[in-house]
Amino acid sequence: MKRCINCIMDETDPNITFDEKGICNHCENFYNTNKLYGFDKEKSPILHEKTIKLLKDKGKKKEFDCIIGLSGGVDSSYLLHHAVLSGLRVLAVHVDAGWNSEIAVKNIHNLCQKLNVQLHTIVIDWPTMRELQRAYMFSGLPNLDIPQDHAFLAATYAYALKNKVYFMLNGSNIATEGILPISWGYSNIDFTSIKDVFKRHKRKGNLKKYPHFGLFKYLLIYKQKIKRINLLNQISYSKKVAMETLHKLYSWQYYGGKHFESRFTKFFQSYYLPLKFGYDKRLAHLSSLIVNSELTREEALLELNKPVYDEKSLQEDRDYILKKLDLNLQEWDKIIFGKNKSEDDYKNQKYVMEFLKKINLFKRKLLKGK
Repeated sequence: MKRCINCIMDETDPNITFDEKGICNHCENFYNTNKLYGFDKEKSPILHEKTIKLLKDKGKKKEFDCIIGLSGGVDSSYLLHHAVLSGLRVLAVHVDAGWNSEIAVKNIHNLCQKLNVQLHTIVIDWPTMRELQRAYMFSGLPNLDIPQDHAFLAATYAYALKNKVYFMLNGSNIATEGILPISWGYSNIDFTSIKDVFKRHKRKGNLKKYPHFGLFKYLLIYKQKIKRINLLNQISYSKKVAMETLHKLYSWQYYGGKHFESRFTKFFQSYYLPLKFGYDKRLAHLSSLIVNSELTREEALLELNKPVYDEKSLQEDRDYILKKLDLNLQEWDKIIFGKNKSEDDYKNQKYVMEFLKKINLFKRKLLKGK
């Protein structure tokens, strides 16, 4: 298995390529993207100051300047901390899809209480969520987090629009998320694909109570009316520093891995994906920290060799998730040993999204040049 000599990405990504020095395309893409949109010592502080001023000016006659989707994870938690310290009046929204860990819940409430931030929790209808999550389990697809991720985004956008909060601060950032192979999981915004997976593998019910949007509603209504800002790209963001700050000020606790604030996500990323597809997302998460100079390659390889699960906790999580989704061990075997599939095995709008993405990238490069 060939591995990049700069980060630790390897050929479990079927689309990986290497140059003559042995450096992978993910590293090259990161450095190019970071140059365009990442933190710049000279330009970013000026941009950050303008962004904060814009949000305050636009929010003068309103109760809130912006909205933040809060998961209890490190990125969204530090984003909330930074936004409030920057003087912004934040409406925090948490979307509960049924998989919260106790640590995540405590983190959310500690932060909002100590920062005096209003928190609104949106609880997704569990029978609907269960049937959709079950359908994805039988889909043969790698990205089983799509039901959660689409609901998070749809519910937060809808709530922002309802409350006339037109700026959404987003915890996504280049510093800690600069590398993630697209082959390891399809986009979460394609509701056409979600509907087809549900139609083919559901037992009962419909998606009327599931927060969702079609591609054109997303592009023509949500994206046009609500500006999504990746504020962490405008500051010198470090995962290590963020975690230390959050722990010190808010008794924030780490949950063991990227996105492990969701109990389902931990199981899906750490067991389902490696077992069924051979994908270990830690490769991408650790590689992102390497190229951002927050971790050495040697440290990342040592971390990669540590087991995520011990046998007892693995069995506990598996049994908990199967019971909650009304699955038995025979069905679990069918899921694991069934045929692996991709988004192309279902109806989708992938080519429309790819075309629109190219247009958007071209526009951003033009604006960056100015």
